[in-house]
Amino acid sequence: MCGTVGMFVGCSALSYCPRRLLRAPSPDPGTAQGTEGGETSAEADGADPAVASGEPAPYRSPFRSWYERSSVRSAPRRLLDADPRDGGPAPWLFPPDLVPVTRHPLVRDLPAPQFQEVLVQHLYRYLDFTAKLEYLVVNRTVLGIARGTVGVPVPGEMRLDAYKMYCDEAYHALFSADLADQVQAVTGTTPRLPGEPFFLRRLSHLLAELPAGERPLAELLFVIVSETLISASLAEIPQREAVAPAVTGTIRDHALDEGRHHAYFAHFLHRLWAHLEPAERETAGRLVPALMDAFLRPDLDALREELTAYELTGDDAEQVLAEVYTPEVLSSHARATSQQTRRYFRELGAFESAAARDALAAYGLLD
Repeated sequence: MCGTVGMFVGCSALSYCPRRLLRAPSPDPGTAQGTEGGETSAEADGADPAVASGEPAPYRSPFRSWYERSSVRSAPRRLLDADPRDGGPAPWLFPPDLVPVTRHPLVRDLPAPQFQEVLVQHLYRYLDFTAKLEYLVVNRTVLGIARGTVGVPVPGEMRLDAYKMYCDEAYHALFSADLADQVQAVTGTTPRLPGEPFFLRRLSHLLAELPAGERPLAELLFVIVSETLISASLAEIPQREAVAPAVTGTIRDHALDEGRHHAYFAHFLHRLWAHLEPAERETAGRLVPALMDAFLRPDLDALREELTAYELTGDDAEQVLAEVYTPEVLSSHARATSQQTRRYFRELGAFESAAARDALAAYGLLD
């Protein structure tokens, strides 16, 4: 799922498995259709690897039903109801079990209005993260693929599918901004957001430290990483009756679209790899662990600032963060979340060099 998994570090409810999210019988040969029509090609299931010659397998489009099934073409605008349903309690605006800090007693025991605000702020972060990842990072690369300017040859069908993905990502940014505005209008709660999402600051810092010649490759790799780290748990949120339907509907729309994107970039990775020189492949293997970490690591500074806004002391905030985000939890979460993406790179031989293995170890990504 685009950009969100780092927010859910340590959540016991999480289950990261793109195959389980997306796999089901499909009316289109060569594709696997997922829940509510989100389809993926066999690449996302690891069933269509590069052939022995090192050339990528033929492209099988995961966008065959895009005009009928994409959220921008078929989903309604998700509207947040201002009134509790049937006179009962207002629904949650985000599932508490997917907000890690709510498991800590100091947060769990906050007064009800403050506890609800914890969930609202988490929703704001999710929506802001999603929108900015899509329009500042992913669509820049997707447009380059569509226009043929990224330096990786792709067939015409892949270029046309990139335009479809560009529409998807722009719509994800729109419905994220739309829902955030609705939440603020209904709750009266002002978002507490950093000026720039954590992943962007980390990515910018990483790119700045690279030689200029390696930066375009790093950006391509970051998009592949972000688009293949899909969280199946977000597909489970729509099943939770206690969560506002506008929120669950938005997340469902996003998850189903991203299934197609995952399949696309799993295949694109093979084409990129076939195009790289041996030295570039070594560089890629060394960079990927750092890019995964940039995407997955939670923004503890922003969380610390938010917690103190709930009248927790600085020491209380430090205690919550230290006990929720332990090194063991962070490392375990990173390995579990990145398992599928690491497998894609490992099967291409990306992690065979000592430098790549050292980078995996440095970021807690060695199994």
